[in-house]
Amino acid sequence: MSGAGLPLTISDEVRAALAEGRPVVALESSLIAQGLPVPHNLETALAAEAAVRDAGAVPATTAVADGRLLLGAPLAVLELLADPGSGAAKAGSRDLGPLLAAGRLASTTVSATLRIAHAAGVRLFATGGIGGVHRGAAASFDVSSDIDELAATPVGVVCAGAKSMLDLPATLELLETRRVAVVGLGTDELPAFYSPTSGLQVPHRVDGDEAAAAALRAHLALPGVGALLFVQPPPAEVAIPASEVEAWITRAAADAARAGVSGGSVTPFVLSRMAELSGGRTLRANIGLIVHNARTAARIAVADAEAARTG
Repeated sequence: MSGAGLPLTISDEVRAALAEGRPVVALESSLIAQGLPVPHNLETALAAEAAVRDAGAVPATTAVADGRLLLGAPLAVLELLADPGSGAAKAGSRDLGPLLAAGRLASTTVSATLRIAHAAGVRLFATGGIGGVHRGAAASFDVSSDIDELAATPVGVVCAGAKSMLDLPATLELLETRRVAVVGLGTDELPAFYSPTSGLQVPHRVDGDEAAAAALRAHLALPGVGALLFVQPPPAEVAIPASEVEAWITRAAADAARAGVSGGSVTPFVLSRMAELSGGRTLRANIGLIVHNARTAARIAVADAEAARTG
């Protein structure tokens, strides 16, 4: 997809980096408006940007504001997204057109960020975890649009797997069905977001930034591909055993059902409830893995840019 004719505003810093072939990493903003509580939401977004810079790349946080797609959203927009009173919408890729037409302020999910990043020619994107197949989807048909966007949009994505409240075996199976290549970064196993292990093997593994960048270059050189999904475990200092996480998910999901929470509101509700049940451990893990993924994506982007420069 070309960025020509799009209502796309790219910050001067990001535009210069792209023009000069310097490494850029796209970052989503739904963690600010919907994913994390105040004040952790803005603090984490800025920490992710700082991690990208520290690793030698340029951060490009995405958002929607005043009828424009933003790549490299300014601090003022991030602060507005972080304000619960701003009424910011949550934008998946399907929502971008109506939100642009309405001039709404909106955060960007995985799918929307993928669309914006690809439009601008950004090759790497970092997020916490992707959406996928929800538990009970055989009856509810609740499957995140992240899957189809990953299948359609050729960008490298660094994450800690799919959010652990999902049906992880079904999510991995659907990624295979939709031709999304999943690559473990130093691991043979799909991480379970807060937990380093899920018991599910990934089809590919690379070790080191240069190997990951080589895989990305080879993948993006192929015609008709979608995203290359890199998965890595959360940092050891914040990782939580899967058995503990599962107990909190069960309780939080039951609370969501009793409260009548449905659709796109389920994930933020369950995450918030799990933070309460865990005494803040899941929140700390979420923050830690977001920053960790941003740093890793930046290192891969640096290796990718260096390989392009040296031929």
